[in-house]
Amino acid sequence: MAAIEGEDKVLATAQRIVKLLGKTSDAEDMLLILSAFDNRLSGLSSFVSDVGGTEESSSLDPRFESAERVILEEADSTLISDDYLTAIDEIIQFTSELNLDCGEDGGNEAIERADNALQLSMARLEDEFRHILVRNNIPLDRERLHRPSFSFSSISVKGSEYFTDEANESPKELGRYNRFSHGSGFSFAGDEISLDLIHPDAVTDLSEIADRMIRAGYEKECCQVYCSVRRDALEEDMALLGVEKLSIEEVQRIEWESLDDKMKKWTQAVKIVVGGLLMGEKRLCEMIFDGSDLIKEVCFLETTKGCVMQMLNFGEAVAIGIRSAEKMFRILYMYDELSHVMPDLRMLYENYDAGDMVYNEAKGVLDGLAEAAIGTLVEFENAVQGEASRKPVLNGEIHPLARYVMNYLKLLVDSSDTLNSLLEKASSGSEHTESSAGSDSEPRSPIARRLLALITSLESNIEEKAKLYEDSAMQCIFLMNNILYIVQKVKDTELQNLLGVEWIKKRRGLIRQFATKYLRAAWSQALSYLKDEGMGGSSSSASKVALKERFKNFNACFEDIYRIQTAWRVHDSQLREDLRISISQKVIPAYRSFLGRFGSLLESGRHSGRYIKYNPEELENFLLDLFEGTPLILNHIRRKNS
Repeated sequence: MAAIEGEDKVLATAQRIVKLLGKTSDAEDMLLILSAFDNRLSGLSSFVSDVGGTEESSSLDPRFESAERVILEEADSTLISDDYLTAIDEIIQFTSELNLDCGEDGGNEAIERADNALQLSMARLEDEFRHILVRNNIPLDRERLHRPSFSFSSISVKGSEYFTDEANESPKELGRYNRFSHGSGFSFAGDEISLDLIHPDAVTDLSEIADRMIRAGYEKECCQVYCSVRRDALEEDMALLGVEKLSIEEVQRIEWESLDDKMKKWTQAVKIVVGGLLMGEKRLCEMIFDGSDLIKEVCFLETTKGCVMQMLNFGEAVAIGIRSAEKMFRILYMYDELSHVMPDLRMLYENYDAGDMVYNEAKGVLDGLAEAAIGTLVEFENAVQGEASRKPVLNGEIHPLARYVMNYLKLLVDSSDTLNSLLEKASSGSEHTESSAGSDSEPRSPIARRLLALITSLESNIEEKAKLYEDSAMQCIFLMNNILYIVQKVKDTELQNLLGVEWIKKRRGLIRQFATKYLRAAWSQALSYLKDEGMGGSSSSASKVALKERFKNFNACFEDIYRIQTAWRVHDSQLREDLRISISQKVIPAYRSFLGRFGSLLESGRHSGRYIKYNPEELENFLLDLFEGTPLILNHIRRKNS
């Protein structure tokens, strides 16, 4: 087919040369030279005879001869004039009339001349059509695409960053421009995206050329030029959006940090590709090929299906890739954006035989992303249950697992609507429930049940990790730190609405229980030295030796507690203050009472300072140093007086 088209162009060019020679004596010689050069030109004799005999020919319409003359005379002009387009219209009309009545004398010769002129003009229109498309293309503006007003407030989903409390933000919806800018082809209003892909002034010229090529029977050539130029333009736009041409195998070999960036760019690009580029391409086809529904549909499909499949291939590669916790949120955002544009995709490709294929491919990728999200959630649940690190956290602080899981859950809650929808659709035989927490009379949503199960698994794991501490008092500090952290994370997010007030009350009750256990485990021994038992029943009969031993033991016990528990850290300032008050209320009155009853027996003796080392106010001040995470030794610090 390409060879035939090439021959036609050669023939048309040669005919134009001969026409320009007119009636000169050199015409026949030139014809012989051209025929000898290429036997495809041997058929020019009829054209020469027609040219030479135009004056004698009375069968041809003068309008055709005038139009033919314009076609030939303006063949080398750089601009296509209105006269040239009018001449093409005349020739198209003349050719149509000849084809309807080709039985007249001289009809075959007239048809040949008309076809030659038409062929020459169509070759020129084809070149001009391509030139206008290329010259008037409006590429996406990289600077405007990356302005803060048109970007996602992205989060990092690196696994290590879940151990901090900085991973608190969830991506927001795509920012939108609030005014139209013709220069860059953008217009954003609400959820509508309008892109000018070709300068509007050029669309009319393109439409006029396309209309003539289609009426002349050159619709195939017109479509080929349009699809070739516009495909290249869309590929450049996709590259500007960061959506690369990658095979599924290439995507699955990408390291996570790079893949994270590509997933983010893909999410940002989906709305622009579908709502901007594809919608714009649809409008462009409708304006340029207004005279033919078939042509506009073919051109739109052939132009756009490549970039759509490029976008979907990446989504499919992510969906079938290795599942890991850090991918969850990117997958959810990809699912959200793709699901939002699915109605537009259906509308864009409806009434196309191949359009169903495009939509079904997109639906398959959407289902794959949904399955990947649910599968990743299940694997995360299993990972939390099975996390079995055996190294206790220094100073009884919040365990990294608690930070990781609660920040992860906070982000999951931001996508709770999507997850609820996916979980409801998932045909899972096992439902995660927790009958002991919250109100059983109010049914929980699917995501609430899954999050509750995750927190329950976390709490069980934290309880096991508390056993790694040999000191039972430190076990209580560790449990209070972590349970309170979990409660605070629930209160600070939508988790509170999902889990309910009763759930929070129950955990606060647990914290109070562990505080009581801490007081008993940490201070029972010290308080035992301040009891009256074994002291003879009264201050007068108390043994000084026994008193000295009691004060000495209490001092040693208090100093040991001080040395150890100043190194412990209670993360929450209010809990830290409450614990100090509870200790003070237990220890200081007992010490003051014991000192008041028996202190006078030792104060009158020698070296009384060895046994009565502290007054109650000093002890109370020392308690303020507990749980700050900085180990101190009582004998080597200046005593506080306030």
